[in-house]
Amino acid sequence: MGLTRQYLRYGPAALFGLVASARGNAALVGLRGERGRCVAVPACEHVFVWDTRKGEKVLILKGLKQEVSCLCPSPDGLNLAVGYEDGSIRVFNLLSGEANITFNGHKAAVTALQYDHLGGRLVSGSKDTDVIVWDIINESGLYRLRGHKDAVTQVLFLKEKNLLVTSGKDTLVKWWDLDTQHCFKTLVGHRTEVWGMALISEEKRLITGSADSELRVWDITYIQEVKDPDEPESKKSKESSSGAEENTEEDETLEMDECPEERLVKCSKVGSVMREGRDRVVTLATDQTGKILACHGTDAVLEVFSVLSEEEIQKKLEKKMKKAKKKAKQKSEEEPERNVELSLQEEIQRVTNIRASSKIKSFDLILSPKGELKIVLLLQNNIIESYNLNLSAQVPQAVRVSKITIGGHRSDVRTLAFSSDNIAVLSAAAESVKIWNRSTLQCIRTMDCEYALCSLFVPGDRQVIIGTKTGKLQLYDLASGSLMETLSAHDGAVWSIALSPDQRGFVTGGADKCVKFWEFELVKDESSIQKRLSMKHVRVLQLDEDVLCVRYSPNQKLLAVSLLDCTVKIFYVDTLKFFLSLYGHKLPVLCMDISYDGTLIATGSADRNVKIWGLDFGDCHRSLFAHDDSVMYLQFVAKSHLFFTAGKDSKIKQWDADKFEHIQTLEGHHQEVWCLALSPNGDYVVSASHDKSLRLWERTREPLVLEDEREMQQEAEYEESVAKEEQPVVAGETQGETGLAGKKTIETIKAAERIMEAIELYREEMAKLKEHKAICKAAGKEVPFPVNPILRAYGNITPSAYVLEVFKKVRSSELEESLLVLPFSYVPDLLRLFNEYIHLGSEVELLCRGLLFLLKIHFGQITSNQMLVTVIENLKKTTISRVSEARDVLGFNMAGLQHLKREIEAKDEVTFFADATDRFEEKKRKRKKKEKMVLAVL
Repeated sequence: MGLTRQYLRYGPAALFGLVASARGNAALVGLRGERGRCVAVPACEHVFVWDTRKGEKVLILKGLKQEVSCLCPSPDGLNLAVGYEDGSIRVFNLLSGEANITFNGHKAAVTALQYDHLGGRLVSGSKDTDVIVWDIINESGLYRLRGHKDAVTQVLFLKEKNLLVTSGKDTLVKWWDLDTQHCFKTLVGHRTEVWGMALISEEKRLITGSADSELRVWDITYIQEVKDPDEPESKKSKESSSGAEENTEEDETLEMDECPEERLVKCSKVGSVMREGRDRVVTLATDQTGKILACHGTDAVLEVFSVLSEEEIQKKLEKKMKKAKKKAKQKSEEEPERNVELSLQEEIQRVTNIRASSKIKSFDLILSPKGELKIVLLLQNNIIESYNLNLSAQVPQAVRVSKITIGGHRSDVRTLAFSSDNIAVLSAAAESVKIWNRSTLQCIRTMDCEYALCSLFVPGDRQVIIGTKTGKLQLYDLASGSLMETLSAHDGAVWSIALSPDQRGFVTGGADKCVKFWEFELVKDESSIQKRLSMKHVRVLQLDEDVLCVRYSPNQKLLAVSLLDCTVKIFYVDTLKFFLSLYGHKLPVLCMDISYDGTLIATGSADRNVKIWGLDFGDCHRSLFAHDDSVMYLQFVAKSHLFFTAGKDSKIKQWDADKFEHIQTLEGHHQEVWCLALSPNGDYVVSASHDKSLRLWERTREPLVLEDEREMQQEAEYEESVAKEEQPVVAGETQGETGLAGKKTIETIKAAERIMEAIELYREEMAKLKEHKAICKAAGKEVPFPVNPILRAYGNITPSAYVLEVFKKVRSSELEESLLVLPFSYVPDLLRLFNEYIHLGSEVELLCRGLLFLLKIHFGQITSNQMLVTVIENLKKTTISRVSEARDVLGFNMAGLQHLKREIEAKDEVTFFADATDRFEEKKRKRKKKEKMVLAVL
């Protein structure tokens, strides 16, 4: 067998040029013990944590492949839950930066995440319309709630009650009772999608934002509260008189007979708060205290409102009352009626509007104890801005504190170039040119430019030339970072620029149907003594169609020109005479390149094909279907016939032009790849995409064998198809409002296979042990027993202990799904083993969870199997006794902890009272001082 040709693999080296992706949301995180300084933002598949004061990246939470779609920090500030585009959720520890927990339950992107106030549960909403509640402590899914008919937009836990509120694009707001796991109330007062939702006034009010400029306000009444006869009078609402209360109670009893679902909560619309924005609400949120409410639409304005507390409302009412009495006295009327009420606009007051420098995509805010509001805005154009707002001021004005911009472009990068020493990378977008150091990935220079389309480093790497959309050529000096010269080169866009192989000049192609030849020259300015570099126009080649791409052959004899009529014309450089026409593409050729030896030309087109031609006769060697969308860029690797293509399908692919083979696909970008550049030595590839990121790929020393690559690809496809298969069904269960939280993935199938293998090994070993005993009996002496190598590796453990080890290693979040795909033939053995383990008192909690789930899904088969009756009876006894033991231990520990807590509180109270006396004395002293001063003035 002949040797297969080996290639070297290119692997991802870095992601740079990105401050934050506009897909997910920003979240303030408490890093280094300071709240409001660090902000976590999505950055493609990673999460970046930025220090807003220094403008530095503090931490990177590395993702896998999928783009981040949602973030939510835990109440204690130690963890960050991250939702991804494929529906998975990972919980990161902010101290170590590692993902501790992974949840797989959703089939589509996660759109909303929320912790409960203790941080023990996490709820997630998704585009697949499901809501799932996860147990963070046990690292498992609790249940799935079905009911929404479109993507879920917001999910909120209630602090006091075990209730959940969810909103969706289906115009509904649903209330769920988590004790019984069902939806007991649906608000249908919206005509359009509910985009945002927030709870205010100590969870007595709900605010919803939809596609209009109204923020609808709903009053929430917890019916048990009002109906409680033992409740003291002071707790009941102070504003309403006792007579009114009696009426409401009567109304409620009537209502409860009419609609049984209103036994928990009564929700009625109070009115609306008007926003200034005319478009839909994008984000609506409150700070942690619930005193500040903020929202923004699809524009650049954040509207900030203040929500009055109970005491403040009471004070305002008293003031109003006094005014009303005064007016009545003036008009010499009797006592005014006591129905003085505050309007909704007075209870929820507009503080100010903050105008950002670009469209806002998301925000987060935090109220410091001093009354200063810190706001972080994530903008659409790759910027993070932070503002401070002093609420105690007479007219609160937002002050911009910082702006993180240096790390990237404001718009998509349209052109890239490498310097000849492989160190500097040029990237240019619609507003600026940036020069990056390839090894440190730091931005060295930023220079303002017009809309850039093509670029090159001038030989010597001291200057760069940019071709723009308006037809200009801009020459920049890198040392000073200044624009040296601007020339009007074409009447339309400069689509392509190519350096001549002799490095004395270059050629440009534009939308004005011209190819222009330029030479470098040194000119002397009148003002300065030294000469500077300039460009001189020497020749022009007029054509019939717009020029999209130009390339020189390495010997500088031929010039290839791609035209809008889908052909590539090849001319002699010296005489500009026509030589060949390459036709065959159905749509225009957007990119092309000529190999280092001048024998091949590869063309990439908008028809998604790449064609490889011979340059001697213009014959098409092969046509390859390259991408699922237009091929945007193509370039040969130096000194080889391998080339890279970039497509609008977000992939970069490497090809062999001799064997016509697809070598590898570089996956990483999440949106269209506009351009790429290869370093002159072929070791690095840098690419730019519509997702605002620049990615660096490095040639490794790892050999790549095509057959292995194909196998890996097929495996990945199989794993993907497994996740898309129908979920296994639990016998006797109908599709209801609730369901299992997890979903079938390749991981759950592998876990089930591991359990099956362990049980098979256990069976074999037990059979061998029986045989061994029989042999020993026959021989009348002890014969050595061969130990299984797997059991030896685990430290000579018993076969049953090995099954327990395997069972313990199944991820908590995947346990139920793994048992669901486990065939019933393994269940009897597993139940017997469970009985053995529980009897020994090992891993009681985990085994009970597994046991109860197996009983639930295989109830019919287990109860009808006579052989399992005794096993189940034994399990019943051992489980009940062991669980009660565990409960006793927990109870004892809880009592001990509470005793310690009481002791500490008792100590603290003493010191607390001591503090209070000191404070009282201090106040007294101050008062005396003031009195003395007043007397002195008098």
